[in-house]
Amino acid sequence: MDYCYDYFFYCKPFVIPLQTCHGLWSERRGIIIQLRDQQGNIGKGEIAPLSWFGSETIEQATQFCSQLDTKFNPQIIDQIPNNLPCCQFAFESALVNLEKVANNSPITNLDFNLSSNYQIYLVNHPWNYSYLLPTGLAALPSIQTKVAQQYNTFKQKIGVQSFEQERSLIKELMSYLPTQGKLRLDANGGLNLETTKRWLEFAELENELEPKIELIEQPLPPEDFSTLLALSQQFKTAIALDESVANLTQLQSCYQQGWRGVFVLKAAIIGSPRRLAQWLQTHPIDALFSSVFETAIGRQNVLELAVKWGNPNRALGFGVNHWFQE
Repeated sequence: MDYCYDYFFYCKPFVIPLQTCHGLWSERRGIIIQLRDQQGNIGKGEIAPLSWFGSETIEQATQFCSQLDTKFNPQIIDQIPNNLPCCQFAFESALVNLEKVANNSPITNLDFNLSSNYQIYLVNHPWNYSYLLPTGLAALPSIQTKVAQQYNTFKQKIGVQSFEQERSLIKELMSYLPTQGKLRLDANGGLNLETTKRWLEFAELENELEPKIELIEQPLPPEDFSTLLALSQQFKTAIALDESVANLTQLQSCYQQGWRGVFVLKAAIIGSPRRLAQWLQTHPIDALFSSVFETAIGRQNVLELAVKWGNPNRALGFGVNHWFQE
């Protein structure tokens, strides 16, 4: 059966640019695709590229979408190449959603508004979001406000300023954490080996007093995998792979090479959700699902994977809506 197919673009500016070691990111651009059957049922998916993570560019995704006929044959989905992982995710998700609607199967509303309640309960496990703080000193008033709103897991970018500056900030942020609160440090692969060791040593000392630093995310770039593997075996503080596992091939490769630490899965850019689920079914891992600042359409599709395959003891990396204007 062929479906009617259409797509449109969106552009969402950040309230303030997101600063990482890669520079400033000022807006989220993406593509919403829509499939409609003869009965008028609609399924939607989202293409949310993150090219500096290794996905296709928005231009490459646009080229693929524009070459498709308005009558869409589902067999095309299996022909989407692996160098277009966001397209794979979007078209598969749209088809699955369309089939659910056509079969009167409810699409579970997994999204939730943290401003009113930071926890949801799914599959008998509590889930909550990790709140992404602003970079630098702006994080201080932000964490105080959000702790008062019952958030308990926070994420802070590092590798932007000097180690001494950021260490001082992290120590102050930790002083505001609630009981059982956690802080994640995300370097986006921007540290060198010396600074990575300094952060791990700092985390070890701090966690001896009280375990507040949950993990350090991708301290070294993906090409330094063997060093990351060695460090994960030398230190108690968890190291999470992120840029190293940007797509399914990389995820499989890191696992085969012996990584048994945390895997940050950005499902919206990782590729086929069906193939990801098949692999996770036979390879139980410490999976932490995370956002790429997608819209509610993409977020819904990722959360359906997250609640089934994610580690319920880790907050989902989706506390990012505050970065956009409502």
